[in-house]
Amino acid sequence: MAKSVRFPKKPIRIYNTWIDPGENTMVRIPVGRFPSGNQILIKAHVFRSHKPGPRVLVLGGVHGDEINGIEIIRRTVESGVFSKIRKGMVIAVPVLNVYGFILSSRDVPDGKDINRSFPGSARGSLAARIAATLTKEIFPHIDCGIDLHTGGRGHFNYPQVRFTPNHAPGIELAKAFGAPYLIASKPISKSLRKTALDAGKPILVYEGGENSRLDGYSVEKGIEGIQRVLSFLGMLDLAFEEANSQVFLKSTRQRAPRAGIFQWTKSSGQKVVKGEPIGMITDPYGMEKSIIKASCSGYIIGHTNVSIVSQGDALFHIAH
Repeated sequence: MAKSVRFPKKPIRIYNTWIDPGENTMVRIPVGRFPSGNQILIKAHVFRSHKPGPRVLVLGGVHGDEINGIEIIRRTVESGVFSKIRKGMVIAVPVLNVYGFILSSRDVPDGKDINRSFPGSARGSLAARIAATLTKEIFPHIDCGIDLHTGGRGHFNYPQVRFTPNHAPGIELAKAFGAPYLIASKPISKSLRKTALDAGKPILVYEGGENSRLDGYSVEKGIEGIQRVLSFLGMLDLAFEEANSQVFLKSTRQRAPRAGIFQWTKSSGQKVVKGEPIGMITDPYGMEKSIIKASCSGYIIGHTNVSIVSQGDALFHIAH
């Protein structure tokens, strides 16, 4: 991990709030208004130790319907984990996309994705304004971060961390997080991870569970992973056994060859061999059935829970 920037033992300012060494507080940053006139605020918990050290962002709710990440941060804050840091600072933002959270929507009102809007614009769409606010107000105060996500609509992701290949600091953090699967993936243009990487700040993307549905195992692994990273950085005095993570350099999405009613027979977390049956698609009249066979050998890291599929829909995500 690259040496962090050491902030001085004096108050720091995030938006209009000053935070002293040893102080824990809530920062409220306005990003817009609802049609009703109510203000939309990014609320950030700031936990600052008396001692300087690494500065870590823990972020949830970039997509408003991905509630596992929100719950991971809520439980971590509630349990007092961040209050126990020995050095450095944690900025924890449970819900970035407040509008999407209220409406159980991935995006903001005009359909734009915040995670495709970085570094943002103060004069752009709501998604661009939220991205610009995070970039301007939060990014200057962090060295690295953990961005918490789930699978998209009806898609379950087995707990996994995605890291940037050939980027040593990010790989170190990914291994420290200790998720069951570590997936090398290039950052997407205009994503939070790409913008942070360009600024020399590694961001891990944790994926666990599916949208709009709490998953206990994914939440537990997320909470554990955050604590593992903070312990690796010397911010918490906790000891963990070495994680049994599997690292994959490639992954393949297997799509529906036809439309119909889909049922999986193998699910996320299971090992598969190329050519073995992993699901089937039937027509609603009982006339036709298509067996879905694994396109490669590896581990299923994601699968759809949507029962009615169209041709080309993603059914499985296999890492190999």
